[in-house]
Amino acid sequence: MRRVFPFAALVGQEEMRTALLIAAVDPGIGGVLIMGERGTGKSTAIRALAELLPPIEVVEGCPYNCDPARAPAACPAGCPARAAAAAGRTRSVPVPVVDLPLGATEDRVVGALDLERALVQGEKAFEPGLLARAHRGFLYIDEVNLLEDHLVDLLLDVAASGENLVEREGLSIRHPARFVLVGSGNPEEGELRPQLLDRFGLAVEVKSPEDLATRVEVIKRREAFERDPEGFTAAWRRSTAALRKRILAARKRLESLATPDPILEQAARLCLALGTDGLRGELTLVRAARASAAFEGADTVGPEQLREVAPMALRHRLRRDPLDETGSTARIERAIAEVLG
Repeated sequence: MRRVFPFAALVGQEEMRTALLIAAVDPGIGGVLIMGERGTGKSTAIRALAELLPPIEVVEGCPYNCDPARAPAACPAGCPARAAAAAGRTRSVPVPVVDLPLGATEDRVVGALDLERALVQGEKAFEPGLLARAHRGFLYIDEVNLLEDHLVDLLLDVAASGENLVEREGLSIRHPARFVLVGSGNPEEGELRPQLLDRFGLAVEVKSPEDLATRVEVIKRREAFERDPEGFTAAWRRSTAALRKRILAARKRLESLATPDPILEQAARLCLALGTDGLRGELTLVRAARASAAFEGADTVGPEQLREVAPMALRHRLRRDPLDETGSTARIERAIAEVLG
């Protein structure tokens, strides 16, 4: 069994950890984009987060991870979720984390005709793809900025509708495909298409730590994990359980969390000051601030949450200003100082 480095044991990269925890509290935030240098813990953090989350209930035998408490409008597998739940035909499974390789074919991603059943049994049957496996979990794309255009188009369609529609080889299949899209990459190797970039709720910039103590601590923990993965994981089990408990409590608190009108006004003023396109910036900013406040145990959203999440919610939504050579993060921090004080 492959051991995953505990999320609670990660060192540094505070913004990346915060963004992933916010996405865990509110999966509807729109996903997380993590861009930065190689070897900064991007893949480690993403896989560690999945191990941190509580298992999910699924319908027994359903390849689409159907939720027993919510019967889908139409399930290709023909599993009546409510009836299965009433009969006790459910089970707990880990939150799926599905890797989408850069070289994956379209059939592998969306699903295709099950050739074995077609040849042996002479019947048309659908073989689910990666999008079906990722439903109610995470779809992780490493080097997302190098993803081929036809796969980007597929992801944009599914991300907008929450469903995967497959029509090929005489098949017409529609199944739910709601997942947290997480991408990582090195900005030196190319930029993302604007349409895909806009679909990520949060964007994080990571870089190698510059202080000696942090770098030494990273080496110590990594070496300890590689020497004894089971012992290292056990040593962090209590911290992992505490984080899991906070995520569950935050999800419950999120439903009743108050967002005062002055906070909404400050979010809108901040986006106006930065000149972000559309209203998705405000919506994501407020939603991320709510999730952050819920995770911190607050009863209401305050300016401190807006300050914390504004860079990750807005830095990838800024227009390029040829007269302003400062980076997007510096522009956001300047706007925060002007709007929030």
